[in-house]
Amino acid sequence: MDRRELAGFLRGRRERITPADVGLPAGPRRRPPGPRREEVAQLAFISTEYYTRLEQARGPHPSREVLAGLARALRLSDAERDHLYYLAGSPPGPPAGPSREVRPSILRLLGKLPGAAAVVLSATYEVIAWNDLAAALMGDFSALSREDRNLVRQVFLAPPGSDRRRYRLSDLAAFSRIAARDLRVTAARYPDDPEVAALVGDLLAGSAEFARLWAAHDVGPAPALRKTIEHPLVGPVTLDCDVLDVADRDQRVVIYTAEPGSPSEGALRLLSVVGTQRLDTPG
Repeated sequence: MDRRELAGFLRGRRERITPADVGLPAGPRRRPPGPRREEVAQLAFISTEYYTRLEQARGPHPSREVLAGLARALRLSDAERDHLYYLAGSPPGPPAGPSREVRPSILRLLGKLPGAAAVVLSATYEVIAWNDLAAALMGDFSALSREDRNLVRQVFLAPPGSDRRRYRLSDLAAFSRIAARDLRVTAARYPDDPEVAALVGDLLAGSAEFARLWAAHDVGPAPALRKTIEHPLVGPVTLDCDVLDVADRDQRVVIYTAEPGSPSEGALRLLSVVGTQRLDTPG
């Protein structure tokens, strides 16, 4: 354990973030402007005295539970989390569960794709970020709960005809095979994550199709896909689907584009204007 380096790292990370980053009011007289030691300690579920001793390079060896609390309280990235564990003399293991934190650069990328629909998926197929055109094409994700933003739950568990399955995919069978394969990899990568275990358990209990695909034990790279989405306003939209891996977060950026000059490109242009309005509803 390198107490001096650990102390400097904790101070530096605390001074880098703002109170708003951790859900605290800014206050008029913060010097420095970051969270106070007692506030970080409270967020990490440790005593203020213990945290103060860590920042003063005179604390005892922190447990892995304490390190996990500090990483959460200081909003550390995955790389910063690993560095914290190494400084404390506890080499990091794999993350407890899939990351849901999207890099700011990825969020900027989504906003700079006005002609393409794009979403960011976690390792469990939860839509964790999206641009406006994706919401117009696939549904208003901001109005959905976390469970309802999970694409595999939509495909395997939503009742036929429900709003969550309103956009029919021409390649639903192919998507189902790929999703089951990817979830098997995710379950192996995060064996101790309760959310992953609960998701797989719900799918096995609620979908005979998923249970059959799961039993096949298939893994492997995903093929390039072309999807046709039946949109209630503009009709069928045929799109190329390209996936960019964000390896350090175990996330994927999925980008949907239409062939230039095609009717589907015109449909996307219309949806970029319409947004999530329900123009099919009688006025």
